[in-house]
Amino acid sequence: MNVMSDAVSVVRNAGLGALAGLAGGLVFGAVMAEIGYLPTVAAIVRTDSPGVGFAVHLLIAAVIGAVFGVLVARRRELLFRGLAYGVLWWFLGPLTLLPFLLGRSVVWDVASAQALIPSLLGHLAYGAVTAAALALLVHREREFRPGLLVRASVSGLLVAPVLGPGRQGLLVGLLVGASYALVFGDTREGTGPALIRGTAFGFVWWGLAAVTVSPLLDGRGLQWTPAAVRTAVESLPGHVLLGAGTALLSGWLGGLSRVVFSDDVRHAQEGRLAGGRVISIWHGVIAGLAGGVLFTGVMVAVGFLPTVAALVGSQSQAVGLVIHLLISQVVGVTYAVFFRRRSFDPASGIGWGVSYGFLWWVLGNLTLLPVLLGAGPRWSAAALAVSFPSLVGHLAYGAVLGLVYQRLEERVGPWHLTRSEAAAARAAARHEQTLSAAPALWSLITCVALLIPILVS
Repeated sequence: MNVMSDAVSVVRNAGLGALAGLAGGLVFGAVMAEIGYLPTVAAIVRTDSPGVGFAVHLLIAAVIGAVFGVLVARRRELLFRGLAYGVLWWFLGPLTLLPFLLGRSVVWDVASAQALIPSLLGHLAYGAVTAAALALLVHREREFRPGLLVRASVSGLLVAPVLGPGRQGLLVGLLVGASYALVFGDTREGTGPALIRGTAFGFVWWGLAAVTVSPLLDGRGLQWTPAAVRTAVESLPGHVLLGAGTALLSGWLGGLSRVVFSDDVRHAQEGRLAGGRVISIWHGVIAGLAGGVLFTGVMVAVGFLPTVAALVGSQSQAVGLVIHLLISQVVGVTYAVFFRRRSFDPASGIGWGVSYGFLWWVLGNLTLLPVLLGAGPRWSAAALAVSFPSLVGHLAYGAVLGLVYQRLEERVGPWHLTRSEAAAARAAARHEQTLSAAPALWSLITCVALLIPILVS
């Protein structure tokens, strides 16, 4: 009976996924018609008819939508899963399978990928629409409170100046905050995961506002060409910081309201029973130092230590090394504060760490460092291209930071639990995290980092 029930569930999920995929395919198909890509799809069946290409495209959209439905219908928060799925199929489809089916050689280089930037954005749109349609079809309930809409909207407005002065930035900030509340509801996931969620959401809004809607409102039409996207890249760091700041401030305001207006003290008691906050800080220091030592190799290779030393008016590499290691430990402490008891195995530790490393590349290397040195943020496409070695270093730093912190934290369980109880609690928490958007967030942030050279080259 269970086998039959599982088979019926798989068929149902595949059917719902196919319908959702058709919805995403219609949106993507309109884009493909606009950029003149349908004859290329039609070439799969040896014709160049746009109509045939559109039919083939919808068939493919339904098939991969069915696969998406089978994979994620039982998961929560499908938006980031859909976006990551769209990027995956951009790699598998136009970069790999399509050339193979057309009898061409597969070329995986930056120039070929850059020529397919319109297809990348189309795949992202397909993933987002497919995920939204599937969420509507499965009728999953989600907690939402009107107060969250107010808090998130206010948070977006307060962080909006990061996009620059003017009403347009305030409007985008308001929309980012309001949509954050409407899409995700009151997750109460903790500061660290909220920061990463906001970072990914900021990337989504960059693609929507800066790359798509703004040119349309200016009467320039759909501007998804590599040159136009390269120009729009200079607003990507601002949107990332807007998303992260909105999520952070909204979560803090929510926590403050619960402290002020709630009489339920259970959460406060649970925090005290967990204990070990001072030990957690020391774990952050050690993990940050370990990541900083690895990052040092990148900084030495690109000659960046004198720039760090300039923060204290020096040009010495030794001084730069000391400052760099101190900053690494400070970032490690913030990681310990934000991500305490949020990684339950090495994979989740690396996932959160790499994502946090990407955020600090935007916040630190591209924003705070040049500002502290008396210049403005380095957000241009050229600056992002030059900073790519630093991005690699930040990702490596984050991976070591997250992994070392997770291993250290696992050794110190809550005092009120036995070892077996602690292991069972970690297993249950790991399962819950797998059902959440966390794995999709890690994947999407990593994909965004890998796409930087393609967007700015």
